[in-house]
Amino acid sequence: MNDPSSPKYLQASLNETLEMLHDYAVNHPETLSDVAPLPSLLSQCEALCEAAPPSTPVRSIHHLACSGGTLISKCLATMPNVTLLSEIDPLSRMQMNARHKRSFMPTDLIHAARVALRPIDDDTALAMFRAALAELHGALNESGRHLLLRDHAHSHFCSDTAPPERPTLHEILAQTDPVLSVVTVRHPLDCYLSLIKNGWQTFSPFTLEEYARRHMAFLDRHRDLPLFRYEEFVADPDGQLEKICAELALSFMPGAESLIQIVDISGDSGRSSAYISPRTRREISEEIEAEIDESPFYAKLCARLGYALRDEPIICRQIVS
Repeated sequence: MNDPSSPKYLQASLNETLEMLHDYAVNHPETLSDVAPLPSLLSQCEALCEAAPPSTPVRSIHHLACSGGTLISKCLATMPNVTLLSEIDPLSRMQMNARHKRSFMPTDLIHAARVALRPIDDDTALAMFRAALAELHGALNESGRHLLLRDHAHSHFCSDTAPPERPTLHEILAQTDPVLSVVTVRHPLDCYLSLIKNGWQTFSPFTLEEYARRHMAFLDRHRDLPLFRYEEFVADPDGQLEKICAELALSFMPGAESLIQIVDISGDSGRSSAYISPRTRREISEEIEAEIDESPFYAKLCARLGYALRDEPIICRQIVS
């Protein structure tokens, strides 16, 4: 509605103008006696609005690292006419903070402008992202495809001393576009063990308590979005995928499991098998056992998501929003 070039914006402006002219005419009938009426122009505008295609939503999926989100995203990428972009966060600074921040990225204008001698600020990065997103979204719409962005929420919530108070990807998208989004989670203990195994100790202090606190912050910022659990997904891939597609207004096609090996996306550091099934939990050390006993945030997080503290990922109760 706030886009001056849109038919809806023009219609609203004309309606407001007509109301002002009507009020003026009541008090000054002699001034507007020779002015031609505008209903025909308004009718043309309304007809234009009715003919304009409705805005189609951008879709997004949000999860933290090592939570099974790659598998679910790859399955969504096999759905009819879906174009998935993986690990998107226009305000991420993880690449900038990496040792080789001058990596060869000849098509990435935002990164190049971030690491320049006189770098751009967040507002400029967001403006560049929105312009590129609008162009891509429009082109995909014209060809009948659906844009799905996979968030890199790890950049926001697990890469700094404290999660920065800046917009999430979902908040950025919702500022300018209709957006349909879902959140996926996994038992936080399994996520934490996988982070250790992969060497992704990207926040400080790296403890189960701190991880749980950051995980809670992630959930708080996405509290109104539909939430799906990885454990339920691997137990019933087609059933859960159909529900996720319904939330994202995507067509569902069964049998994604047979296609996921042809989907190549960034962040694919987990399972290598194409067979979707539950996995055995990694070994829990004595140190982590002690952390489980001493972490109040971890206990709150498990209660919120409906997981037991130590058991294998069995769903023990409903998710608490």
